[in-house]
Amino acid sequence: MKFTLETTDQNSKARAGLIETDHGTIETPIFMPVGTAASVKAVHQHELKDDIKAQIILGNTYHLFLRPGLDILETAGGLHKFNNWKGPILTDSGGYQVYSLSQRRKINEEGVKFSSHIDGRKLFFTPENVMDTQRTIGADFIMAFDECTPYPCDYRYAKRSMHMTHRWLKRCCDRFDSTTPKYGYEQTLLPIVQGSTYKDLRKESAETIASFERPANAIGGLSVGEPAEEMYEMTNIVCEILPEDKPRYLMGVGTPANILENIALGIDMFDCVMPTRNARNGMLFTKNGIMNMRNEKWKNDHSALDEYGDSYVDHTYSKAYVRHLITSREILGSQIATLHNLAFYLWLVKEARKQIIAGTFADWKTDMVERVQRRL
Repeated sequence: MKFTLETTDQNSKARAGLIETDHGTIETPIFMPVGTAASVKAVHQHELKDDIKAQIILGNTYHLFLRPGLDILETAGGLHKFNNWKGPILTDSGGYQVYSLSQRRKINEEGVKFSSHIDGRKLFFTPENVMDTQRTIGADFIMAFDECTPYPCDYRYAKRSMHMTHRWLKRCCDRFDSTTPKYGYEQTLLPIVQGSTYKDLRKESAETIASFERPANAIGGLSVGEPAEEMYEMTNIVCEILPEDKPRYLMGVGTPANILENIALGIDMFDCVMPTRNARNGMLFTKNGIMNMRNEKWKNDHSALDEYGDSYVDHTYSKAYVRHLITSREILGSQIATLHNLAFYLWLVKEARKQIIAGTFADWKTDMVERVQRRL
């Protein structure tokens, strides 16, 4: 992996860069659609590539480990060949499931014991076997195994958890560095900064993560219910410490406004289930605000879904038609809404990049943050 920092906005910390991988070049800042189980829900791979111009997608180690399983992925030649996505892929290590499946797991120094949410079978994830698993899945970017603490979180627990995450990172690096990719292309390991919403812990964790000198770094534990202002404060602290010449990935964030504010703080990479999950529930994000397609106001509105949109889907279907599909629970409604939301998110980061390069990002961001939060 090679990262080139092209420019930094003079009135903020926003950056534009290029990440080169064996599966293609990524223009940053970038949003990564979430394809938890080898599929971005309701979207074909050719639509991801050709229609909404996705440059990288995500998979989830925990879910892929369960289904389809490592044997199938390995005989397929890795996730890229299994799902026919030819661009870069990033895999979450399963650390988020340490948080989200808190009723089904037990943590100790060695690793995490899970009960499968599918069939109840016992699983044991360690830093070492999670590295092996992600090698087999075959992602371009693989995440260190960590504990994502909840919000709110007791200071003492957050500190113990952070130190364990750092010890786990050392084990991840040792295992990663002693093994090789399986499918003939490079893989990059990203450490994860933790520390809940405590300034001193975030600072300590960022310094520790930076000391490992990996090619890229991530920030976790800031999409778990904390107020947005606390998220921004923690992100700012961490970005002051993480190296400028390496990509910074803020995990699981977020709303369009969250993304813009964090770009201004120096974040390069984002992912979130919000555009796809909310689409299936009838919520659409646009350049002028948020539409709930279940509302009566759209029932007889035959104007374009989004007259200001850049995606073909925005001009092909009317608000009334999409509302009809959503309220009738037609599958096509979820497909159209998902394509629309992902196209908007990818437009947003692409436009942010243009504004950074042009030197006009700060004023544009202030206006867009206000607009994208409106309820239409």
